[in-house]
Amino acid sequence: MKVALIAPPYPLEESPSPPLGICYAAASFEDAGARVRIFDFIVRKYTPEKLKKELDAFKPDVVGANSVTMNFPVAARILKTVKKHNSSIITMMGGPHVTFDADITLTKYPEIDVVALGESELTIKELLPKIRDRRAWEDIRGIAFLKDGQVVNTGPREFIQDLDSLPVPSRHLLPVSRYMALGFPVSIITSRGCPNQCIFCQGRRMVGQKVRYRDPVLVVDEIESILAYGFTRINIADDFFTSNKKRVRLICDEIIKRGIKFEWSAFARVDSVDKDCLKIMMDAGCDTVSFGIESGNPEMLKRVKKRITLDQARNAVQACKEVGMKIFASFMVGLPGESQETLNDTHNFAEELDIDYGYHYLAPFPGTTLKENLEDFDLNILTDDWAQYDANRAIVGTSNLTSQQIEAFVGIYNNVCEQESKNIEKRYKNGEASGNDIIWFEGKQKMDLIFRLLSEDIIEDNAASLCDNLSNDHVADLLEGISGVMEIDPFVGERTIKNLIDSGYLKYEQTEGEIRWFWTHNSETDELPIS
Repeated sequence: MKVALIAPPYPLEESPSPPLGICYAAASFEDAGARVRIFDFIVRKYTPEKLKKELDAFKPDVVGANSVTMNFPVAARILKTVKKHNSSIITMMGGPHVTFDADITLTKYPEIDVVALGESELTIKELLPKIRDRRAWEDIRGIAFLKDGQVVNTGPREFIQDLDSLPVPSRHLLPVSRYMALGFPVSIITSRGCPNQCIFCQGRRMVGQKVRYRDPVLVVDEIESILAYGFTRINIADDFFTSNKKRVRLICDEIIKRGIKFEWSAFARVDSVDKDCLKIMMDAGCDTVSFGIESGNPEMLKRVKKRITLDQARNAVQACKEVGMKIFASFMVGLPGESQETLNDTHNFAEELDIDYGYHYLAPFPGTTLKENLEDFDLNILTDDWAQYDANRAIVGTSNLTSQQIEAFVGIYNNVCEQESKNIEKRYKNGEASGNDIIWFEGKQKMDLIFRLLSEDIIEDNAASLCDNLSNDHVADLLEGISGVMEIDPFVGERTIKNLIDSGYLKYEQTEGEIRWFWTHNSETDELPIS
């Protein structure tokens, strides 16, 4: 049995990690005996023609995709293309969006044969041997599908209690070097579950209210396997990593005992950290903690059931500062009952904390208390275009604020950031930039270049033209070719390309005087060029 799993396009500007959910699914399919490939269109340009070519080459029996709400439309369109190209392929989709919107998904997109609901690892193991026998699907818990034009939902499967029984995510199937070129951290989970009740979050319904923990020894084994690829930074993506300080210490002690040196970050709640906890995390390599504070208005925090106080936020931030931990706080705008006063409270509180912070627009996802009980809240949802549910635009209004007023509030913050960026660029080009300015600007230029190289397939689509005028300096030829396709700063471009080559992410093969550049599969092998 051959299974192709698709990681659908996701904006590189959103700093995507290598897709963890699809790697867990891939591992489950492999564990069930399937031969698996991941078609990753996060770090490659997606086109229907490319997809069809790869389907014809691999000839999968099953094609699956996962998605969050914002990239669900493109994921659904991809599976529609798969089905139209070869109707015998069984198409599947999983993830939080379809879990809580299965009926509409299957009705609107009948090209999707089956939806996996919630945690899918054990569902995959049971379903795969029966994937061609639709009559047997009704006996498999945790899926939904169409039968005679009607949606059949077999009911939720129990949450997986023994997370240690799951195979390690199949990251070896990813185009690893492309993710390393981006430089974003790799995500890992050490637990599943969240006991909190925030009305805007899918988490507790997707993975349960009871926190289930992995063995700290196995967690650190996985960390070592990630670092063995060449990654240097990891993000612990648990919904509530610091829910149990004793267990945090066990993981950190295991890292320290093994002498593993790497940088990592974690999400935490402001009511769950103290100096001792933060200190042991720092000793084990953690340098950044992210807090979802959401609002600077106490009544708003109660309304959304965040169950934290502003004083707890102040205390957590102060503890981080005292031990030297970097902090990032996120605030959500457009919450139920939001007014200009509550927005001002949030702005004032964010400034008071004197830390790095950012704003996200509320996106009422399927499965959240907010979405399912909308009539209980002062909130108007303005669109059901899921592609707009990216938390980067206002898609709601309240009785006090329009979406335009909400965006105007965030616009003031964004304008300040953009003006500072322009000032740095001006100083850089005038030769007046300081050390930090230079690092920031050149880093941005480098990232913009890598973004375009990956998302537009500039190396692949221009392989011949990039090698037209060959000299003895292949790097110079490559740079000249790239410059013909896109405008780049010569200094930053040369340094970036040389770094990609020196790191083993870009390599070339030479045949009969022709040079062909390609992205390697990972930093250690050039046997699997991605094209």
